Order: sequence, then C-alpha cells, then structure tokens
Amino acid sequence: MIIRMEDTAAAGAGQAVTFSLTEGDMAHVLHPDQIVAYRGPAFGRSDRLMNVKGMYRKKKLIRADMKGPCQFTAALPPGFSMHEIELSGEEDMLYDFRHVFFYTQGIHMQTRILKLKNMLVTRDAIKMKFSGNGSLGILTQGPVCKVKLHATEPLYVDAGSIIAYPEQAQLDLTVYGNHLASQHMNYHWKLTGEGYVLFQAGRQNQRLAQEFNDEGLVKRFLREVIPFGGVFIK
Repeated sequence: MIIRMEDTAAAGAGQAVTFSLTEGDMAHVLHPDQIVAYRGPAFGRSDRLMNVKGMYRKKKLIRADMKGPCQFTAALPPGFSMHEIELSGEEDMLYDFRHVFFYTQGIHMQTRILKLKNMLVTRDAIKMKFSGNGSLGILTQGPVCKVKLHATEPLYVDAGSIIAYPEQAQLDLTVYGNHLASQHMNYHWKLTGEGYVLFQAGRQNQRLAQEFNDEGLVKRFLREVIPFGGVFIK
C-alpha cells in the first residue's frame, strides 16, 4: 500500500490523502465519510457495522473495508495531519479510538478500560489496544514524536499531548522541576517501561502565539515575580 499526502494551496483548507492498494492489500477506514474519490471495482469497498464492546453506547460505528487493487482519496479536516505507524512482533499501543483513521490487515484491535486516574485526565473510559503486524494511520494536530521508554529513567510528557503508549507502561500523573516550574505547567504523565510512546508537539502552539500577540516579555516577567502581579498587571 502506498500513501501520498496531496499538496494544499491554501492554509487552513485541510489536507487530502491518496491510498493506492495493490492486489491482496486491505485497509480498514474508520472515518469512511471522509472518502471523497474512489477508483476500482465496485465490490472493492464493503462497509460494515463495528462491534466494539463497551464504548460509544447507542452509536453505530461504521468501518469501510477497502480491498485492492484500488485507489481512493480521503479528506482531512483543517488543522489535522495523518501519520502512519508501523507495528510488528510483540509491539502494542493504546490509542484513543476516535483518532485512528485506518489500520491494515494483520493489526488486531481490543478494548481496554482505563484506570480511574487515567479516565479523569483523558476524559475517556476506554482506549483501544492495537497489536500485530501492519500499520495504522492516526490523526494529530501537529508533528508526532516517538520516544523509546526506559525501565527506570522516567519520561515526562504533557498529559494533553500524549497520543499512544504500550499497555504495560507505568504511568503516574505528576509535575516536575522546582517550585516555580511545577506551579506553571500542565500535569504530565511520568512514564517508564518498555516500548515507545507517541506524543504530538503542536498542542502548545496556540497558547504561545497568543502570548506573543497579547503580552510583551517584560509584562509577563513582572506578572510572575511581583506578588499578586497577575491581579494588578493586566
């Protein structure tokens, strides 16, 4: 299977992705409404209701099974990009199901109920475990970073930026740094274990841009160091 990101002429206009499948290829598309063009035999696409236990009650989830040889183009919303992730061997990843755009034959999907502390932060009770041999495409709002975990040396990742992590990874909600640093950061996941963690790097862009547009460096500094500066300095 070949995936090609189409060029876009206007900023904020979204992105188009073209999939070219050869004989024997199959891609399971979880957002079939985004398919805007198709070339191939009519029987090359087969939509079906998904039986995903425990999630999205009373909502019908439809999956489009695209079988090669064929070619189809899908439209992505403005601000989103798609990244292909390869899995093989004993690798597995827990994903937010809504952010998975497609997965290929050979990838297995299982429901996993999160721990209570994870539910409170992610505002979701369920994630999907993907494992097996193949690839899947995820939708993100910025560049994707992939970092290998260590058994004892923790990795701290902004709680709202994390995309996926291995099922057996150890997660603790925390902050780090000195007193000032810990008071001026979002909660982070402290991760240890084996495998890789994925996180997106574009989440903070909007806040940083707003700070540059609304405040100068001196004003921000004074608000931080002067007692009650945040109250008196607007």
